[in-house]
Amino acid sequence: MTGLPFGDGLRAELGAPHRARRLESSPRSRVWRVELDSGPAVVKQLVAGAGARERYQREVAALRLAGRRGAGPVVPALLGADPGERVLVLEHLEHGRPGPEWIVAYAAALARLHACGADGDAGLGGLPGWRGPGPADVAAFLGFAGELGAAVPAGAEDQMYALVDRLGAAPADSLLHGDPCPGNDMHTPAGIRFVDFEQACLGSGLMELAYLRIGFPTCRFVTAAAAPLLARAEAAYRAVWREERGRELPDGLADACAGWLLRGDALVQRAERESVDHLARAVRRDWKWGEVTARRRLAHRLEVVAALGAEHPELSALGTLAGAIRERMRERWPRQAPLPSARP
Repeated sequence: MTGLPFGDGLRAELGAPHRARRLESSPRSRVWRVELDSGPAVVKQLVAGAGARERYQREVAALRLAGRRGAGPVVPALLGADPGERVLVLEHLEHGRPGPEWIVAYAAALARLHACGADGDAGLGGLPGWRGPGPADVAAFLGFAGELGAAVPAGAEDQMYALVDRLGAAPADSLLHGDPCPGNDMHTPAGIRFVDFEQACLGSGLMELAYLRIGFPTCRFVTAAAAPLLARAEAAYRAVWREERGRELPDGLADACAGWLLRGDALVQRAERESVDHLARAVRRDWKWGEVTARRRLAHRLEVVAALGAEHPELSALGTLAGAIRERMRERWPRQAPLPSARP
């Protein structure tokens, strides 16, 4: 067990660990499966480096906030923590392969997770607020349109700035995972539990419900469900929201989808964000993140927002612009396959 960060404080609280085995993890963390007297557990240590302390604090705060939920847990139990070494000891979860209609149960579980942030004292956990697109994202998107030769309709720029304002003013009444990707959802016999809360924050749940429609914008693996399955998943989210909150889900899903379209940083993995204009990069060259290229991701998002613009007057000009950019992309790069419908 050389290297297992299980100090005296954790041993006094949980007993000595046995049969430690390293598990696959991101470069930002080290993870082991261990045996405790109480049963199997997972030990996770966030690797030292820029932002490690904040990511650790976010994860602990989110797990504790969500852990207060009684029936139907949506996160693994936090068994112990060592802040000095940035270590968490978590309940071990048995993950099964998701079925072809996995997003329906996923959406319901996501709504339950989001409801954990509805308490009046949710902010006491120290979680930051969600950060949406800003004026620089609008400028970059307009620059992307110009590079492709897409005409900007009258009112589109104003609609984008108004969108940024609406997203910034949305109520922060939900516990957001921050990265609710395939792989961060554990499909257990008792239901779906979410893991890896290093980007957790408080914000509008619509921003993560939008993942299902816009194509999992912060994720290495992306899928786009067929319309009937997507409708079932969104309906499942709305039903749980109503059950948990006692009211209907507010409008704003179209805004959330359009907001993800503006974010060029949602074309690259986390380590590459907040560095360069990735929309401008996508004009010059394409690149893969996971199995899907940046241009394929953009094509899907543009199609989604173009369709939504036809249904929402406050996004009509932006929708027209999205459709025009998609046409220019189709002319310049005709072989852009749709996003995969099946989960990897």
